[in-house]
Amino acid sequence: MASIGHAVEFQDYFPSMLEGLGTQGFMVELCNGFRLLMDSDKGLITFESLKRNIVLLGLQEMRDDELVCMLMEGDLDGDGAINQMEFCILMFRLSPGFMDGSKQWMEELSANEM
Repeated sequence: MASIGHAVEFQDYFPSMLEGLGTQGFMVELCNGFRLLMDSDKGLITFESLKRNIVLLGLQEMRDDELVCMLMEGDLDGDGAINQMEFCILMFRLSPGFMDGSKQWMEELSANEM
């Protein structure tokens, strides 16, 4: 992850992680990432939990209004926080590599659940 001015450039490692870990292993890691950032009492990523853990993402320079924008981007139900499903959806949306191989990946995941 590199910061250019105020813009943040993200390196998309998810496709290679998926390839290396397989669908089940990757989902476990995605859920671990959610738990790392969430408020353990609420089970959600809140502004406070994101602000407290932002150093883990290497984004300690972000302003409060930028953190709020991050939350709003992932908050699909409008409750002001991000639940685990919203987090996973956000991660998929932020990864162009996922979008390229999403049909195959979803078929693998569905087959493993049966």
